Amino acid sequence: MEETPRPTARMPRVAITYCTQCQWLLRAAWMAQELLSTFRDDLGEVALVPGSGGVFTITCGPETIWDRTVDGGFPDARLLKQRIRDLIAPTRDLGHIDRREGPAARQRGASEEAPESAP
Repeated sequence: MEETPRPTARMPRVAITYCTQCQWLLRAAWMAQELLSTFRDDLGEVALVPGSGGVFTITCGPETIWDRTVDGGFPDARLLKQRIRDLIAPTRDLGHIDRREGPAARQRGASEEAPESAP
């Protein structure tokens, strides 16, 4: 069996610590998959770390990206990806994640930018 080659440069490690008692493994695994899909060339590892007592934290190296008890609840994928990006690749464009504009927002923005006509 051939081993997966390891990158020569030290790449960031993300650790998602989740509560096994709360059965948050699937949530943690989904977030790991989202990060690996988005940052496939920028991350060296995404680890799932079992914990207990309601813990749900996400760290990148020594930096805490998310702590359920501090930040309240769980991050959505968009916010998590933005926080990771800001730490490991601040100039990277995340495409649609960085743009909130949908049809309603575009219409609202256009009406806000239109000059007012005199009565």
